[in-house]
This record gives sequence, structure tokens and C-alpha cells, in this order.
Amino acid sequence: MKDNKSRYTLRIDQELLDKLGYVAEYEGRTKNGELVHMIRRRIAAFEKEHGPIELGDD
Repeated sequence: MKDNKSRYTLRIDQELLDKLGYVAEYEGRTKNGELVHMIRRRIAAFEKEHGPIELGDD
């Protein structure tokens, strides 16, 4: 079953990945879920300061 989610390869130091795993587990998320959560929060903060990000129809 194919989904519409994009894939992205992340290169990261092992210690940082391990710490991300710790935080994710503490919050009841997967590492991927924690990253998505963090990215959403960062984008929301950016848009609050700079206004909505308008994406073109590529």
C-alpha cells in the first residue's frame, strides 16, 4: 500500500540520534514522530514571527 508521504534521508551523529530516541520514547512517540512534531513546532514559530509560508504549485 503506497502512501503520499515523502521520504528524506537524515545524516546524524549516533549520540544525537540516541538522545532523540530517549526524548521520543519519553513523549510516547517514535523518533520519526518526534521529528515531525519538532518540525511542525518550528514552522509554526517561524510563521508566527514572519507570516504564513506561501508555497508555489510546483
